[in-house]
Amino acid sequence: MAEQPDERFELEPPAGFDLIRTLGSLKASLYRGQLESAFSTVMKSSRTPDGPGTIRFEQIANQVVCTLWGPGSGWLGARAQRMLGFDDDPGSFKPQHRTLRELNRRSVGAHWGRTDRVMEALIPAVIGQKVTARGAVRSMRGLARAHGERAPGPHEIWLLPTDDCLADLPYYEYHRFDIEKKRADTIRGVAARHVRLERLIADPIPEAYRVLQAFRGVGPWTAALVAGVALGDTDAVPVGDYHIPNTVAWNLAGEERADDARMLELLEPYIGHRGRVIRLLEASGVKAPAFGPKNSVRTIRGQ
Repeated sequence: MAEQPDERFELEPPAGFDLIRTLGSLKASLYRGQLESAFSTVMKSSRTPDGPGTIRFEQIANQVVCTLWGPGSGWLGARAQRMLGFDDDPGSFKPQHRTLRELNRRSVGAHWGRTDRVMEALIPAVIGQKVTARGAVRSMRGLARAHGERAPGPHEIWLLPTDDCLADLPYYEYHRFDIEKKRADTIRGVAARHVRLERLIADPIPEAYRVLQAFRGVGPWTAALVAGVALGDTDAVPVGDYHIPNTVAWNLAGEERADDARMLELLEPYIGHRGRVIRLLEASGVKAPAFGPKNSVRTIRGQ
């Protein structure tokens, strides 16, 4: 028998709203394993202040139907509109570059939301530092299955361990999941201060960046990923990324390679929406030509 939901309600979204385009960028970035989507349905699980919860969004005609499971249902339901970016105004972004105009036209209906869960964004971002996306997914899945729990609801979604558990795990336990000591120490350090970090949702964006980057192992790249997802910063630029400067330069200037300084120069006309520009370019799949040998995926287990 399917697990019975704890709550169900309907929302009336802004005109032209597109659920998959709005939440699809999260699946492509930080929420592998915590978010699933298919057709017009998205499942999102979270550890809320009230406990684990899962919310299912279904876009049916001009409505978004929200179905919730678990102790965190009330918390998630109260923030459903924020997660979906109902207060975002995509029309305020008016790109002049031909490529961006076309990509923006194709992404009509995409809104920029916020999850209000800092640690939920921060831990995957730290795990994703300097490794392939595939490697990060493997590490998160292993950590979730070993020390996390299955999320409420009918889908097979697993939550990462609690912050207290992450803070107390010894290094050798992270090593099992290909997380070396540097990232393990960062995870344990931020998890030990999770109460302060979760309060960043009420702070101004510049202050949130300052606090995040005060932690050892959290730099501009990690802070921008967290701010873009958890705090709704449409101007978030992950400086220090291996691929994004090249993607920006190739699409906006026809240049095959660029550093962070050149990327920021090209993005300057779009201050306030630089994160939106990067999401559009990444979603397009148009990347700069690749050169050089490809690195194989390595494991640190047994080393």
